[in-house]
This record gives sequence, structure tokens and C-alpha cells, in this order.
Amino acid sequence: MENTKPNSDSATDSSSAGNDKEKSDEKIFVNHAEISWHEMRKQWVGDPSKRTSSKQAEPVISFNATYEDLLLSNAPFQKPIPLDEMVDFLVDCWLGDGLFD
Repeated sequence: MENTKPNSDSATDSSSAGNDKEKSDEKIFVNHAEISWHEMRKQWVGDPSKRTSSKQAEPVISFNATYEDLLLSNAPFQKPIPLDEMVDFLVDCWLGDGLFD
């Protein structure tokens, strides 16, 4: 009686072996768009491994700059503004206007 059951299992075993072979032949997916995005981001914000713990000696954005002065003009900035400084400026503006909780 035990000999009748292995015949049904042998069909399952052969299909499992076939599935293992198919899985080993599959190509690994590489997300080139994500890699490109990380490279472009690194160019914009800088390489985190090369950052120092100290901030710039003098901020680019004046302490008395307003949202209107800075962002409602079409004139280019005199100097590039670091991302972290711009984010801090925007959060301060939004907090002051009650737009960011």
C-alpha cells in the first residue's frame, strides 16, 4: 500500500525540480531608474559621507529674509542655498503662518 502513494508524489517532485531550475535561470531585476535618481540626488544635496558635522560659518539666507523676498522673485539667488538651510527657512515660514503642524 505504501508503494501506490509515491507515484503521486513523484509527479510533484519532478515539477518542484523544474521550478527550482526555472528560478535559478531568472535574471535579477536591477532598477536603473532608482540608481540614476540616487546619483542625481547625491549631486544636488552632496555626498553624505563627505559632509562635516559643523555647519557653514555664515548662512546664505539672511536672518531677516522673508518668504516673499526670497521666493516670489524671478531673480536668481546670489549664491547656491544648501538644501538643509532652505528646508529650515521654509519650515520656519510655514510654522509662522500656521501652515505646518
